[in-house]
Amino acid sequence: MENCLFCKIVNGEIPAAKVYEDDAVLAFKDINPQAPVHVLFIPKQHVASVAQPQDATQLGELFLHAADYARIEGHEAKGYRLVTNHGDDAGQTVHHLHVHLLAGRQLGWPPG
Repeated sequence: MENCLFCKIVNGEIPAAKVYEDDAVLAFKDINPQAPVHVLFIPKQHVASVAQPQDATQLGELFLHAADYARIEGHEAKGYRLVTNHGDDAGQTVHHLHVHLLAGRQLGWPPG
C-alpha cells in the first residue's frame, strides 16, 4: 500500500529498530513503547487488520514468532502479552496487521 507506514518500513523507506526478519514477517521495536519491551510483528505482505488475513498461516506466523522472541529474550517465566487491534475504536492507528508483544513489567487488566 502506497501510504502505509508499515509497508514503508518493510520496503526500507523508513528506518526501524528491527529485531527479527524472514521472508514473511518483520519485527521491530515500537517507537512509542507502552512497556519496557514493546515489539511489533507484522506480515511483510500488506493486510489491513486481523479481520482480513490471507490465511491462518499468516496469523499463526506472527504469534509464533512473537512467542519465540519472548522466550529467547527471557520473558516466558514472568509473562508477556500479545495484542492485535481491529479498527479505530480498538486503537488500531496503523491499518496494517500487527501483533504487539508487551513485556518487562506487570500489565494491568482489563487493558485500555
